[in-house]
Amino acid sequence: MESTNHVRLLDTTLRDGEQTRHVSFSTSEKVGIAEALLGILKVDRLEVASAAVSVGEQEAVTRIAQWAASEGYADRVEVLGFVDDSRSADWIVASGARVMNLLTKGSERHCRTQLRKSPAEHLADVQRTIGCAKDRDLTVNVYLEDWSNGYRDSRDYVYDLVEGLLGAGVTHVMLPDTLGVMTPEQVGAAMSDMIGRFPDLTFDFHPHNDYGLATANVMAAVEAGVRDVHCTINCLGERAGNVSLAEVAVVLCDKMGMGLSIDESKLVAVSRMVENFSGKRLADNAPVVGADVFTQTSGIHADGDQKGDLYKTPLSPERFGRKRDYALGKMSGKASLKKNLEELGIHLSQEDHAQVLERIVKLGDQKATITPDDLPFIIADVLESKDYRHIDLLSCSVTSGLGLESTASIRVQIDDVVRRAAGSGNGGFDAFIDAVRKVLPASLEFPELVDYELRIPQGGSTNALTEVLITWQGAGRSFRTRGVHANQVFAGINATLRMLNMMLH
Repeated sequence: MESTNHVRLLDTTLRDGEQTRHVSFSTSEKVGIAEALLGILKVDRLEVASAAVSVGEQEAVTRIAQWAASEGYADRVEVLGFVDDSRSADWIVASGARVMNLLTKGSERHCRTQLRKSPAEHLADVQRTIGCAKDRDLTVNVYLEDWSNGYRDSRDYVYDLVEGLLGAGVTHVMLPDTLGVMTPEQVGAAMSDMIGRFPDLTFDFHPHNDYGLATANVMAAVEAGVRDVHCTINCLGERAGNVSLAEVAVVLCDKMGMGLSIDESKLVAVSRMVENFSGKRLADNAPVVGADVFTQTSGIHADGDQKGDLYKTPLSPERFGRKRDYALGKMSGKASLKKNLEELGIHLSQEDHAQVLERIVKLGDQKATITPDDLPFIIADVLESKDYRHIDLLSCSVTSGLGLESTASIRVQIDDVVRRAAGSGNGGFDAFIDAVRKVLPASLEFPELVDYELRIPQGGSTNALTEVLITWQGAGRSFRTRGVHANQVFAGINATLRMLNMMLH
């Protein structure tokens, strides 16, 4: 193995990550993700598919391989192949890819039970398939599937299999913890043994996260000398998923002093892209890329940051193209509010500041979600200001029926003028939007609704409050507004009224 401190990352979001339940990327989505991973994030290697799965899969690989060749990334695109003589190799060649990752049985139990073959028979099949691939000028890497259990249960089988690969022209031997069963100590000992026993081979580590140990296991593998690690975006993968590329990147850099090729500032953008295409929502507290991971909630933390950056670490938001936020709620203190007011360019007197903070804490006790966009409304309410009350809903009637189009009748006051309108639509909220558009000034450009999220308390009763969070896109920026009401339609209407008041202001 190499003594260098540079670690290469192989991303397998498009192959192993697509084995996540309910995840299936379209051809265009695969191509887009591949271009982002190689061209924008700058991963070292990319595993994009399994051979001979479908016609659509071959089309995706072909398009990715063509793009990669035009950008100088041809040797970085890898495809999983199977021990099937020339079948996988021919499929890969026809797709235009140049690298095959051959899946072999890394455990004797799998070999004898699943394949019903002896180790010698399986090794002969593997060597023959490698020969077919090399005859077609493919670079060949070899996976030892379920290597972690195979190494534990039948170490001699693993040694004999790897011995049989020597001289076969294999570039990487890939050691997966397929079921995520290893501890860091076990990974370190096993990797050290494999590297010491076969010093001329290059080993990859492919971890899964079933015990939540994948990132720690990567650290142990790298400590033992491994310099190629497999990962996915947003931990996609079967069961508990693969190890997170974002977590691995920051841990290797910050905790082990390793060099990487990736552009950290692009991690969040690529994460969001994969989140959208996969349909798998990312946890708000996911390290590095989660929505809340650079948000300080405690007023003590905000105060410490204000007085001397006491709660900041090398894991800074600016490093990833993000910024630090200070949450508003029942745990907020003067410093939390001050930080948010500074962001909005608002200055309050000491007395007004205290009154606004009191209102925020009270709302937080009621479990209300408070965002910086809510602040102008809270301030206006506390100070009895009309600045953010350009439009008031005086009355509203919404009617819906099974098999009938919904209708809405509204009466609003815009500044000093009372206006009435009626609208219809596919649901009560849609009918309200149709009506309110008719009373707005012609100069107001209605923003695009890009996300509508409805929340109800867990275990809440039928009369519980509902919260609607709407993300809007307009005037070159996105922003979010909130509405709360016992009626779900009116919660959405309240969030829309907040948006309109911001736009009118």
